[in-house]
Amino acid sequence: MQKRLKRRLKRTVTVTVAIYLMIGASLYFFQEKLLFLPTKLEQDYKFQFNYPFEELFLKTDEEAVINAIHFKVKKPKGVILYFHGNAGDLSRWGNITEYFVDKDYDVLVMDYRTYGKSTGKLSEDAFYKDAQFCYDYLLKQYSEEDISLYGRSLGTGIASYLASKNNPKQLVLETPYYSILDVAKSRFPVFPVKRLLMYQFPTFKYLPKINNSVTILHGTDDSLVPYSSGKKLDELALKNVNFVNIKGGGHNNLIEFKEYHKAIKSIL
Repeated sequence: MQKRLKRRLKRTVTVTVAIYLMIGASLYFFQEKLLFLPTKLEQDYKFQFNYPFEELFLKTDEEAVINAIHFKVKKPKGVILYFHGNAGDLSRWGNITEYFVDKDYDVLVMDYRTYGKSTGKLSEDAFYKDAQFCYDYLLKQYSEEDISLYGRSLGTGIASYLASKNNPKQLVLETPYYSILDVAKSRFPVFPVKRLLMYQFPTFKYLPKINNSVTILHGTDDSLVPYSSGKKLDELALKNVNFVNIKGGGHNNLIEFKEYHKAIKSIL
């Protein structure tokens, strides 16, 4: 009887370990498919928006071409360089950023590599490099004090990095994370995610290097990027950071709350 129980226990342990290793390996080898959810667009796809725009194809290096939309109004109050979330493409995010065009701001929003019509190999350094390229593109047309950086979800780490390396007017972060590692730990607490992750996006390292104003908007009911992860950025106790708590807000619906509109009106 005891031998039978020992054999069963041994088999159970073996199966459990095998499943654990299999899931861990999947997290490592398929992490880009978990982190990034791009949709593709045909190169001849025709965008349709409510405001005048210019479609751009920016060759950021030998292997990458970044597709972007540049909205332009007659008398802009400034320009917003917008970094979108981890899903979709410009056909969706162009519509979302028209919210700011309606407030008389020019907007430049890019698709990351592998998203929409953009091409090139993904890496964390590539995200940062392409972001800087877009920033430099705007500097040819605008004064730096007229450039606002806006990051949403995935884009918050990229926008924070860019703000730490330049001197824009301000930085706005919608549903940000302390780091991708912090989010991964909350989702996969039993795995050594620090060793598995190829992407870090350590927003917490970049914010202390930013001198201009930073506005953070985060909903308390965010089920994708935990509110606690965004709140850690506020706990850095930086004097130039204003944390806007949106009670009941989720990950994709902050625009439905008056607190969001109030905050945007205040900073723009």
